[in-house]
Amino acid sequence: MKSFNGRVAAITGAASGMGRALAMALAREGCHLALADKNSQGLEQTLALIKASTLAPVLITTQVLDVSDRTAMEDWAARCAADHGQVNLVFNNAGVALSSTVEGVDYADLEWIVGINFWGVVHGTKAFLPYLKASGDGHIVNTSSVFGLFAQPGMSGYNATKFAVRGFTESLRQELDMQGCGVSATCVHPGGIRTDICRSSRIDANMTGFLIHSEQQARADFEKLFITDADQAAKVILHGVRKNKRRVLIGRDAYFLDLLARCLPAAYQALVVFASKRMAPKPRTPVFETNDEPRL
Repeated sequence: MKSFNGRVAAITGAASGMGRALAMALAREGCHLALADKNSQGLEQTLALIKASTLAPVLITTQVLDVSDRTAMEDWAARCAADHGQVNLVFNNAGVALSSTVEGVDYADLEWIVGINFWGVVHGTKAFLPYLKASGDGHIVNTSSVFGLFAQPGMSGYNATKFAVRGFTESLRQELDMQGCGVSATCVHPGGIRTDICRSSRIDANMTGFLIHSEQQARADFEKLFITDADQAAKVILHGVRKNKRRVLIGRDAYFLDLLARCLPAAYQALVVFASKRMAPKPRTPVFETNDEPRL
């Protein structure tokens, strides 16, 4: 797919961050849009921004959607095809983050992140695939993470979902290549992107004193690691679609961690443990009080 003009793209997580940036970049190229997010106010803001900055006459529809709801996703896909006449691109971009130890994580939190990060991608892929094939020229873009290539402590739920998206998408791409059906797939691995994911993430209390000093400090520290702008990320993703790339890395941090995992596929874990221990809160030395009076 060398041009997006006149095509139709469905984007989840379109209320902010990379989803919004993708929507605005595609609209500027004359691509019609079906935008979805759970945040209705953010969706309206995205719509207003596109209308204010885009001269191309594009059709834009919006849908408040929980991507973890399979039936809702299937209904939205059917509605997109009906409203736009076809669907050519699907960006399964919605995602959340969770910080917790394996021992301490609640099953409810695991179900929450798996439902959005993994099942959301599965639902979007399966619901839209028949419409992409019917268009004769389609592309599925699934957002994993650099932490779908590289694991870290305290992020087991997030790592699990992003590794799962990677495996799911790579298998999908191979099947589509074998079928020769005119549809392809790309797995995206962003590093630290300046989005709202840090503010919306869940940080379990068991992380305090283990890997972080406080939740507030952790969020501030995480945001310092977000070094790539969402607009730049969208540009890299769309370039990857044009080149029909199997894997797209975003940011120099993503390239560094990918290289580290390739060169030290098992040993990198020891390096992560060493670095995490150095950055973790240090136990305080107890101060003992005494009533003894000083001797002269």
